[in-house]
Amino acid sequence: MRLKICGLREARHAEAAADAGADFLGFNFVPGVRRQLSEDQGKRVIEEYRSNRGAGGPRIVGLFANQPLEEVNRIARSCGLDMAQLCGDEPPEYWDRVDVPVIRQIKVRDDGDRDRTTAHVIDRVKEVVAHGHVAQLDSHRLGSLGGTGRTFDWAIAREVAGHHAFLLAGGLDPENVGEAIESVGPWGVDVSSGVETDGVKDLAKIAAFAERARQYA
Repeated sequence: MRLKICGLREARHAEAAADAGADFLGFNFVPGVRRQLSEDQGKRVIEEYRSNRGAGGPRIVGLFANQPLEEVNRIARSCGLDMAQLCGDEPPEYWDRVDVPVIRQIKVRDDGDRDRTTAHVIDRVKEVVAHGHVAQLDSHRLGSLGGTGRTFDWAIAREVAGHHAFLLAGGLDPENVGEAIESVGPWGVDVSSGVETDGVKDLAKIAAFAERARQYA
């Protein structure tokens, strides 16, 4: 079971996530969102983390949404990103021009016909995988860039898991991640707000989330 802790803004929180067994550490470079880091802030935090921990360990992921390709590739270089997560409306030809491996976020709407939605999501995940990238499923929220902090119909995700591997995101926390893994069977789980207290990463919640997820791996 792969584990991604996202929305990190401090090196000590990244270190706690690594200690808990995270496979991916996410840093948000999407303009205007609550957890946004500027390029300079991100570079400083990531350099501090790597200075303390050395080479190896979890992969460093930068989150982006509808940003110029040149900007994404520049930040990937300057911050030493291992991967880029694309959370906007970027088309496949954009994905393939990113200089690092891509996690492609897919927003799942669960307010319509379930079978039709499931078929659509399977097609989208298939396209991501065919391009050699990693898919992430998150809930849809109008106007939201990045994560929503809300769950969606896991029955849709369970059907997709029968066809393709993906990261499951959206409203996960230490209390429900075990149920999510048992119900869906994803390749990995992704959390941000679910390991926060008052909008700040909570070290105890990070550890609890990871421990719970590993129990169901």
